Amino acid sequence: MKNKDIVLVLDFGSQYTQLIARRIRESKVFSKIVPYNISIDEILEMKPKGIVLSGGPLSVYDKGAPLPNKEIFKLKIPILGICYGAQLITHIFGGKVKKTNEREYGRAELFVDSPRGVFFNLPSNLTSWMSHGDEIKKIPAGFRSIAHTLSTPHAAIANIPKKIYGVQFHPEVVHTQRGHQIIANFLFQVCGCLPRWTMDKLVKEKIKEIKALVKDEKVVMGLSGGVDSSVAAVLINQAIGKKLSCVFVDNGLLRKNEASHVEKTFKTHFKMNLSCVDAQKRFLNRLKNVTDPEQKRKIIGDEFIKVFQDSSSRSKKVKFLGQGTLYPDVIESISPTGGPSATIKSHHNVGGLPKRMKLKLIEPFRELFKDEVRQIGKYLGVPENIIKRQPFPGPGLAIRIVGEVTRERLDTLREADDRVLEEIRKAGLYDQIWQSFAVLLPIKSVGVMGDKRTYENAIAIRAVTSLDGMTADWVPLPHDLLAKISNRIINEVPGINRVVYDVSSKPPATIEWE
Repeated sequence: MKNKDIVLVLDFGSQYTQLIARRIRESKVFSKIVPYNISIDEILEMKPKGIVLSGGPLSVYDKGAPLPNKEIFKLKIPILGICYGAQLITHIFGGKVKKTNEREYGRAELFVDSPRGVFFNLPSNLTSWMSHGDEIKKIPAGFRSIAHTLSTPHAAIANIPKKIYGVQFHPEVVHTQRGHQIIANFLFQVCGCLPRWTMDKLVKEKIKEIKALVKDEKVVMGLSGGVDSSVAAVLINQAIGKKLSCVFVDNGLLRKNEASHVEKTFKTHFKMNLSCVDAQKRFLNRLKNVTDPEQKRKIIGDEFIKVFQDSSSRSKKVKFLGQGTLYPDVIESISPTGGPSATIKSHHNVGGLPKRMKLKLIEPFRELFKDEVRQIGKYLGVPENIIKRQPFPGPGLAIRIVGEVTRERLDTLREADDRVLEEIRKAGLYDQIWQSFAVLLPIKSVGVMGDKRTYENAIAIRAVTSLDGMTADWVPLPHDLLAKISNRIINEVPGINRVVYDVSSKPPATIEWE
C-alpha cells in the first residue's frame, strides 16, 4: 500500500504484544508484529518510522533471555521500549537492571518529571498499569529519568537526542490513564508519522489477499453464528463468492436455540451456501470422562477439523478452511511470531488443531481484536444484532462446565445460562457488558426446598466488561438483578440449589473458567 507509514513491534513474548500493535492502528498508523530477532536487512526493507520493543515474561539477566540485534539502535529509527523493552534498552546501553524487593503489579500513580516526547501535553501525574518484578537500578549514560512512581524511581527513561524511550509501565492497556496519548505522542511527536491507516483500507487489503490465495479453489467455512465467524464469512464471501461453502456444526455444546437461530440468519439474510451438520454424538462420545480443560479444548478442535474435512471431501476443489480466529485466541494458545510468550490455554481453533491437517487455513482476523472485527462487520453491512453479540467461546459450554461434559450437565447449564442472558437483556445491560454467562461448578451443596433437604449443584454467574478480551473487569451487577437471576435459576432449573457470583478480573483470572 502506497504512502503508508509503518511501525514495527518486536515481540519478546508479552501477552500484550498485539495490544500494542492495535493501539498503534487505533491512531491510524499501520503496525506489524515481527520476531524480536528480526534481521537488520528485513527492518530496512520495510522502512519503519518507529520500532516498539514489547514486554516479556523473562528477565534481561536470565540465561537465554531474548535480545534484539543491537544494530537496531544505530539505524536512527525512534524506539520505544515497554516494560521488558525498557529494561532491554537499559541493559544494552550499559545500565543496570535488578530484581526488585517489592514487585509492582497493578495500578500505580505515575509522576511525570519531563513533559516532553512521549509525555508531551500530559498532566504531571497519571494512573499507570505496572506488571514487573525487575526495575532499572542505574540509568545508562546519555539517558535521563523522565517519570517515577513511589516505588520505582526510573519508571520512564529517555535519550532524547537519539529518540529512544523506555517506559516501565504498560501504556497499551486501558488501565493506564491517557495511555493512548502516550503511544500517539511516540507516533506523531517522536516518529513523525501521519494518520493514514483506516479500516476500509484493511478490508480491501484482506479481500485482495484472499483472492490471491484461493484463486480457483474452494473454501469451507466453519460458521458458529458468533461475531468472528459471521464477519469472516461475509468478508470471504465478498472476496470469492460462490466458491465459499459454510458449515454449521451442531456439536451439542451450544446455547439454547442456537442452531435454529444460525440457520435462519445465514440462509435467509445472507443467502449463503450453508449446510448444518448434527455432530452431537461425535463430540459427546469423545468428551466422555474428560475433565482436563486443555484436553477438552484439543479434543473439540480436533473433532471440528474432522467434521469439516468430512464435509469438504465431497468436493475435490475444497483446499481451504476459513475460521474467525482472533488474536486473543492466538496469543493465549501460542506465540504468534516465535517469541517466548507463555501458553495460557489452548483455543480449539489454534492449540486444538491437529498437526496433520489436509486443509489450509484462511484466518483474515488472526491479528485483530473483537472490537476491530465489529468495525469491519459494520463496514461490510453485517446486521447489528450479530455485530453486538456477546462473545461465545468456540469450545462452547464445554469450558463452562467444570469437570466432565455430559448431556445432562449441558442441559442444566443451557437452561441456567438462558435465564442469565434473558434477565440481563430485560435490564437493558446486554450491550454494555462484554460477556455474561453461567458456569456449572463441579460441587454440590446442601439446601432446603419445600421443607426438604436437597444436595444439588451450584451455578456461578460471570459478567465482565472489556474492550478487547485481553484484560477485563468484573461487572458490579445491581443486587436486585442478581436476586432475580438467582431466584429464576434455583426455582426453574432442576438440579440447582445455589448461585454464586464471580468477582475476579482478568488478570489474574481469565474470562472463561477453563
